[in-house]
Amino acid sequence: MTRALNALTQEQLQQFQTEGYLIVKSVWSESEVEEIRSNFDEISKTSVPGYFEPLLEDGIEEDPLKRYPRVMHPHRFNVVAKSYMLHPQVLGILGDLYGEEAYAAQSMFYYKPPGSRGQALHQDNFYLKVEPGNCIAAWAAIDRCDEENGCMLLVPKTNTYEIVCPEESDSKESFTTHYVKPPKEEKPIQALMEPGDILFFNGNLIHGSYRNKTKDRFRRAFISHYANASAMSISHWYNPLYRADGTTLELENNPDGGPCGIETPAYH
Repeated sequence: MTRALNALTQEQLQQFQTEGYLIVKSVWSESEVEEIRSNFDEISKTSVPGYFEPLLEDGIEEDPLKRYPRVMHPHRFNVVAKSYMLHPQVLGILGDLYGEEAYAAQSMFYYKPPGSRGQALHQDNFYLKVEPGNCIAAWAAIDRCDEENGCMLLVPKTNTYEIVCPEESDSKESFTTHYVKPPKEEKPIQALMEPGDILFFNGNLIHGSYRNKTKDRFRRAFISHYANASAMSISHWYNPLYRADGTTLELENNPDGGPCGIETPAYH
């Protein structure tokens, strides 16, 4: 029996279930995208210990990510980030994908400045360890995302693959240490996106990105991870989780998880 959907079409749900991902166009308006961009432009000028610790002095051009590292858990200190993590349209889509309520577990912001490294192919639920069920990522484009500035790479149909122990990544190309080799029968495809588009993908899906090869374009993205309401455990890194109304809850600690990707020594 086909279940009723509130935000998606049956075709969209089928694609997510079959391919492991779905791009929903223009979820956020131009003004909403600008609000996020402006908010994180301001954050980029400061340091927030434990969440965002850039090197603000001159002379660090050899590694742009030292000046613009990713912001971890901005919802814990910034009301704008929290509001977009709990955006009603996003939660409505997630409700259709899960078939139940979604709880917000994490937020991140990637600046990905010109010349910066990408992130090697990996699987998100290796880190979140949502059980039973799975995490889903909502990856929102704040800039146009294409091959030149390091758009997302997705390996279709790997949502049905088991979580595997990663190999070591190439630190010259990836700012994180882990690499998951895709199966021979599936090749990575590019996720071309415009500002306001949101990519949703399953926690087992193998994904990553190449470096930003441009000289003058950022590839900013706001990313949140979610757990299904029937999940019982998650890595302690992601507690507390948030309901749609902003109230919090905690799941049992799953000791096998950890932060979303460990930075390579060359990154520090």
